[in-house]
Amino acid sequence: MAVISNERHKRDLVLRLKRAEGQLRGIQAMIERGAECERVTQQLSAVRRALDKVFFQVLACAIQAAPTAGGTKAGASEQRLGHAAELLAKFG
Repeated sequence: MAVISNERHKRDLVLRLKRAEGQLRGIQAMIERGAECERVTQQLSAVRRALDKVFFQVLACAIQAAPTAGGTKAGASEQRLGHAAELLAKFG
């Protein structure tokens, strides 16, 4: 299994998640205050995009670390693409 080992990359992902967490708290407060639905959906869309960025960065980590069974460079690429397709089908 792949893990995020690059400390800078890990720190960037955690900071992005903390910002998204703050956005979610803000959205909760907006709803409690009775904010307009359009403004709430705008903020929900923004936090969803932020989470999508984290998702794709972590997905890229999993794809890059995918084991290959040797062979040709093309064969290794096909294996990684197959792994990416599996991950997207499962989690995307």
